Amino acid sequence: MDRRALLTAAGAAALLPHPLLRAQAFPGRPIAVYCAFPAGGPTDQFFRTLAESASKVLGQSVIVENKPGAGGTLAPIAARNAKPDGYVVSQMPLGVFRIPHMQKSPQFDPVKDFTYIINLTGYTFGLVVPADSPWKTVKDYVDDARRNPGKIDYGSTGTGTTPHLVMEEFAQKAGIKLTHVPYKGSADLMASILGGHIQSASDSTGWAPHVEAGKLRLLATFGPKRTKRWPDVPTLTELGYDTVSESPFGLAGPAGMDPAVVRTLHDAFRKALDDPKVLALLDRLDQPLVYMSSDDYSKFARQTYETEKATVERLGLKGTM
Repeated sequence: MDRRALLTAAGAAALLPHPLLRAQAFPGRPIAVYCAFPAGGPTDQFFRTLAESASKVLGQSVIVENKPGAGGTLAPIAARNAKPDGYVVSQMPLGVFRIPHMQKSPQFDPVKDFTYIINLTGYTFGLVVPADSPWKTVKDYVDDARRNPGKIDYGSTGTGTTPHLVMEEFAQKAGIKLTHVPYKGSADLMASILGGHIQSASDSTGWAPHVEAGKLRLLATFGPKRTKRWPDVPTLTELGYDTVSESPFGLAGPAGMDPAVVRTLHDAFRKALDDPKVLALLDRLDQPLVYMSSDDYSKFARQTYETEKATVERLGLKGTM
């Protein structure tokens, strides 16, 4: 090939939309991260700290937008309808894999409608009551509920969320009937129990500062073992109710994202997880680091969708929404 032909071929190749060149150009503008719960709660705090660190890695702003509602599925549904270019991603709470089974007409398919990027962390959940409550232990709570079926209420962060389902499973195994009161997020839920509007609450560590301030009493946590922060508080499982949940969550975008863009986002958020500020916040919130790669998170999504179907059917909640 002569010199002129070589230059012509090189010029033509330069005009091709090569995937690597596209990936190198990403991100060219700010990235939106949809948080599934309201501002002020532990999830919001985590994403804002993570976004600050990821912004430095990506060289572009990562902006957290709160889209609470529908049991944590409003944010993923909004992201599902965005362009699959990587500029809109969403938190994927565990309820994403559960709520479609609870709906009479599912609004989305969590396996087919999303590109899974990275799993990040999970929650420490617990059952709290006001400090002046007569219930000092879970046994007190259960005994009273057996004497008064349906008269004890508890709040959660929404119908179909993990704090809701864990309490329903606990109630089933304890042989008690409780009344569920759903809220949009931790901030509203904590305001309600502190204001005396509900008798108990099932939530992630939005209750932590109120427990430490002596305003709420933590009766039990829902993890597989006692927490480092509250070592004197038993788990539901060790009390004999065989109920465990840490509810891992991460980030996903719309289906059909460019693998190179997914890799860029994964690597940036993975690096952000190592930021001392992020790790310190996770420690303060008593949230475990639950990292999964894009491939592992995709497998987790498929498996969890099937597992949650069985849970919903066992609790008699299929088609109740």
